[in-house]
Amino acid sequence: MRIAVIGGGPGGLYFAYLWKKRHPEDQVDLFEQNPADATWGFGVVFSDQALEFLRADDPETVDAIAPHMESWENITLNLHGDSVAIDGVGFSSIGRLELLQFLQHRALDAGVTPRFDTQIHAIDQLNGHDLIVAADGLNSLVRRAYEGDFGTSLSYSSNKFVWYGTSKRFDTLSQTFVKTDRGAFNAHHYRYSPTMSTFLVECDHATWQAYGFAYKDAEQSKGVCEEVFADTLGGHCLVSNKSVWRNFPWVWNEHWSFKNMVLLGDALHSAHFSIGSGTRLAIEDAIALVKALESDAHLSTALHRYQAARKPVVQKLVNAARTSAFWYENFAQHMQLDLMDFAYSYITRSGRIDDPRLRAMSPAFMTRYEAEKNGGDAA
Repeated sequence: MRIAVIGGGPGGLYFAYLWKKRHPEDQVDLFEQNPADATWGFGVVFSDQALEFLRADDPETVDAIAPHMESWENITLNLHGDSVAIDGVGFSSIGRLELLQFLQHRALDAGVTPRFDTQIHAIDQLNGHDLIVAADGLNSLVRRAYEGDFGTSLSYSSNKFVWYGTSKRFDTLSQTFVKTDRGAFNAHHYRYSPTMSTFLVECDHATWQAYGFAYKDAEQSKGVCEEVFADTLGGHCLVSNKSVWRNFPWVWNEHWSFKNMVLLGDALHSAHFSIGSGTRLAIEDAIALVKALESDAHLSTALHRYQAARKPVVQKLVNAARTSAFWYENFAQHMQLDLMDFAYSYITRSGRIDDPRLRAMSPAFMTRYEAEKNGGDAA
């Protein structure tokens, strides 16, 4: 079989590597419009649960990247100058470019033919390939060419966000909420290397307008964010990399394949950054697609099997992400709560965690929360 993979992000690279490793006789061509060393963003994060899922299918890859990851076992929330830790929420992170380079080497070693700096302008360029895997992100050429056939829907969250990095190291995955005289801001920040952290800034549309960000250039916007989060940054600067204000796009497709074309990752669906699952979903899509293709020699049947097996899992996670995003669209209102009520509202925001699960998952936090709610002191 001859396969074309469009998109050299984590999902496309991982599918190409995994298929070629397991089917060395097949031709796998990967097309990426950017150079091999180009990337936007800073760090990517995986929950412990996501890494265990990957380990079950590909322990070799997890064992190889684990030594290069930063890890922690709790989340820290900062509100009105006070903070609270929520224990038992394990995450690991790695630089996006470092992850891409690792997967590039994996794909090359397996025998994938990569074509960087190569943009596909029309599907006809890929005539002769038996399967086209569209892993080309939110602006997928394949999806846009056949939106009606894929049943594509697209909408946007109302909040504005901008992605930065910083040389300030943070001990855990942290969230800092700041109230100013013109509105409220939130920063999602976590370290992804010994010397760098991701620092994503978010605000509602009214705050964004009040600060006049629409009329500020990238450097001016960065300066405002550095001022708002001066205490959090502790003298460190923010670092830009295509750091522009955006609204989060919700992409969904009712049909995951059309003819010999199949979608995965952000080309197929998007999940809000507040649950940190974009890269995870893309890699899990790749695993599911490989399994489906191996389960049936008939391409059409295999692609339908991919959707049938994977779609309910993704739908559940995307629904949780939408609920989480709605909480963030109203985070300024939640900031009126006291610290512990705010933290409880935050950790239960997706609807997937009830009190019994929270007691088992985060016993130290729940001990403190319930003690304060009952008018006593936490042990």
